[in-house]
Amino acid sequence: MASLTVRQLDDKLKKRLRLRAAKHGRSVEEEIRTILRAAAADSDEFAEATGESAAAGARATARPNAKRVLLIIGGGIAAYKSLDLIRRLKERGLAVRVVMTQAAQAFVTPLAAGALAGERAFTELLDPQSEFDVGHIRLAREADIIVVAPATADLIAKMANGLASDLATAVLLATNAPVLIAPAMNPAMWSHRATRRNLGTLAADGVHSVGPNAGEMAERNEAGVGRMAEPAEIADMAMALLARDPEKWEPVFGKDHAQSNKGTPGALAGQRVLVTSGPTHEPIDPVRYIANRSSGKQGHAIAAAAQAAGAAVTLVSGPVNVPDPPGVTVVRVETARDMLRAVEAALPADAAIFAAAVADWRSADVHGQKIKKNAGGMPELALLENPDILATTAQRKRGRPKLVIGFAAETQDVVANAKLKLKKKGCDWIVANDVSAEGGVMGGDSNTVHLVTESGVDSWPPQSKDAVAAALVKRIARELKGDAS
Repeated sequence: MASLTVRQLDDKLKKRLRLRAAKHGRSVEEEIRTILRAAAADSDEFAEATGESAAAGARATARPNAKRVLLIIGGGIAAYKSLDLIRRLKERGLAVRVVMTQAAQAFVTPLAAGALAGERAFTELLDPQSEFDVGHIRLAREADIIVVAPATADLIAKMANGLASDLATAVLLATNAPVLIAPAMNPAMWSHRATRRNLGTLAADGVHSVGPNAGEMAERNEAGVGRMAEPAEIADMAMALLARDPEKWEPVFGKDHAQSNKGTPGALAGQRVLVTSGPTHEPIDPVRYIANRSSGKQGHAIAAAAQAAGAAVTLVSGPVNVPDPPGVTVVRVETARDMLRAVEAALPADAAIFAAAVADWRSADVHGQKIKKNAGGMPELALLENPDILATTAQRKRGRPKLVIGFAAETQDVVANAKLKLKKKGCDWIVANDVSAEGGVMGGDSNTVHLVTESGVDSWPPQSKDAVAAALVKRIARELKGDAS
């Protein structure tokens, strides 16, 4: 068999080999061996002769037209979930490349992340193996989307202020690709004004986010909003963003959102909007709970329209089966008390729209085991009144949003009951609708609403929930700008 050395190759090919080897963290010789092994694995004759499976080589390589995800792993305890996220992304046919901050390496190793991704994890900005061809720019340019998970308070602050002090932040500053962050931090850090301000800056810059969720923290006796979204949620959001037309990413709150929601691009730029959506579930025992038929479609449509109009939006959602609006910070809750805590953590805000159908009552005693039927008859179910989230927010002495809007789901005397609710709750507007079964509003895609304010009642024609959301956001923008005409 004739021999071939690297020196015998032409200069152009040698340069390409050097670049490819540096990209994968291998020597030129090892890169050549890798190429030959991959080529051999694609040959049925060679695979049969060596006993190797061609499928084994295919599994290690993403399909040629695969979308490319650059996953930036931040330094928090949630970093362990990033390993599962790599798997979830690859299950969806995506090619994954990993960048790890120095702090992230204290929680998971580059070896583990690289093994799952199929190539080495990048950790250093001044890496002699990759920076000879400006590797951080290459990483930024070759990604179809960048996912930051977990996005710690520190990393979010660096992003918001344009720092480029390490590989992760340099890549983020150099990219033109869409960026999706999955925040993860202690609830106190999440609710801190500095973090909220930084998130508002990122939202205005067009950065998308998913989560955080409510739940137990890593710290003992700590609970609240701050848990990183689950890997499957993050992967699904990345897929949704990749499915959009890349030519429509600019302007930041561009015509793709505006057209789909009939919103006004930029009308809420610089404003912070809080939206609640969906039902709450109040547990009776591990199997049963008190709830209602709210689908969350109207609240989610409002959040999407507000984001399309340029606002930094936090959506506090009860259990729903509708997808998260892209670019919106979503906080998932179960009960009314969870929702109240999440709302208070999301303040301050310029406008708060309470579209959620919150359960009025909860069980006084939540049974640890399923309640069994017995000969003694029906069990007693004592109820307690849930906190009034709308009234609590509208009547705040400090930190009250400039505009507080409630919803009134009625089955009779719709406008009259809405007027009473407006006065009782202390809010600025009430959006009232008839949710009688024959109307099909609960769970449906259309709505007929009446906007009730101190100055009167504006009855809108039947229209889609997206159109209602767009019209409401337009009115909100006018109100916040002091133009009520």
